[in-house]
Amino acid sequence: MLARLRRVPFAAQVLLALVVGVALGLIARHMGPLGPEEPNWLTSTLQTVGGTFVTLLKVLVPPLIVTAVIVSIANLKQVSNAARLAGQTLLWFAITALIAVSIGIGLGLLTQPGRNASVDAAAQTAPETTGSWWDFLTGLVPHNILGLQSSPEGDLSFNVLQLIVLSVAIGIAALKVGEPAEPFLGLVRSALTIVQKVLWWVILLAPLGTVGLIGNAVATYGWESLGSLGVFAGAVYAGLALVLFVVYPVLLRVHGLSPRRYFAGAWPAIQLAFVSRSSIGTLPVTERVTEQNLGVPRSYASFAVPFGATTKMDGCAAIYPALAAIFVAQFFGVDLSITDYLLIVLVSVVGSAATAGVTGAVVMLTLTLSTLGLPLAGVGLLLAIDPILDMGRTAVNVAGQALVPTIVAKREGILDVERYRGTSSVDPVADLDADLREPVTV
Repeated sequence: MLARLRRVPFAAQVLLALVVGVALGLIARHMGPLGPEEPNWLTSTLQTVGGTFVTLLKVLVPPLIVTAVIVSIANLKQVSNAARLAGQTLLWFAITALIAVSIGIGLGLLTQPGRNASVDAAAQTAPETTGSWWDFLTGLVPHNILGLQSSPEGDLSFNVLQLIVLSVAIGIAALKVGEPAEPFLGLVRSALTIVQKVLWWVILLAPLGTVGLIGNAVATYGWESLGSLGVFAGAVYAGLALVLFVVYPVLLRVHGLSPRRYFAGAWPAIQLAFVSRSSIGTLPVTERVTEQNLGVPRSYASFAVPFGATTKMDGCAAIYPALAAIFVAQFFGVDLSITDYLLIVLVSVVGSAATAGVTGAVVMLTLTLSTLGLPLAGVGLLLAIDPILDMGRTAVNVAGQALVPTIVAKREGILDVERYRGTSSVDPVADLDADLREPVTV
């Protein structure tokens, strides 16, 4: 039975898990809760399964960020015109973010989501996590070498932005030191390989995690929450679809690349991102498909993809905050000026690093609202359906993280065009499964 399951493509496993998850979620919702604060056994099981999968991904985020960023910066010395490649990568991150936020603003003005919502005003609550430009700037300064921070309850957590800053500084220092830093870089590369292997094992659990995450979302939120915010949710997914299936293919066509081949190659990463809701958690798959399926040289992909996983967020940091800001403004009867719309564009293009590749976009949304002077309590109106929207947002994030390195590599003449045009794509998870079953030699 297990051998037969291994032969089923990973994409088919996840799609089947989506169907099973929706079915179990509907059953759990039909069963109803045991009490006001006590879900039934099926909902609790789905919540535990999905939550455990996400927790396993989050546990591996700190070591993955530190090792991936350090190695990606160190790998730049192997690339000719490294500074030009880095500049081109940043430029195309900004260009695609600008297009995405423009689509978000346009859909917000067209659909008027704040005036066409039936959400109860009593749902407005200030979020526990907020963002402002001052918090963003001061948050870049590491408080300790591990990037640890504590909550008022005493719980410890990692500040992802501080980890990125520390990793970038260490990576640049290693480049400057030169030969004496090689043993250290060798250790970090080995650590990255080990962390990625463990993460691959977690990724193999994605179908099971999908059942829990989708099932819990359906059981917890149902269609009622979506109904009250239907116009807003529809506008968000319409914007995500426009970017993913119109903007990205147009950019590929302009550069002489086949959109069909791009989607065939990048689809395993896009699909996993939809399920996991984590750009960082999807990073190994994204990097592998970018190299093996899309033909981007490893020396460049190992820099651009991890960098994009922490800063390139067309879904979470462009489309969504633009639409959400317009929703909140319309709901509270605040008229936005041209200057306000320009500020939305500025925040989306410049502040996307605030999301830092973790699940959710609350920090980026509150950063946008605080910049515009809109009430942060408006975030509470949207939290009910945030997990459902976050799946689509993360899928677009990861699609962009694979797209930009492909475009830049093509423009710079380093793309393996024959590999890109190949008739078949590598299933990275199937590859991993084969690797795990190979005997270990000593």
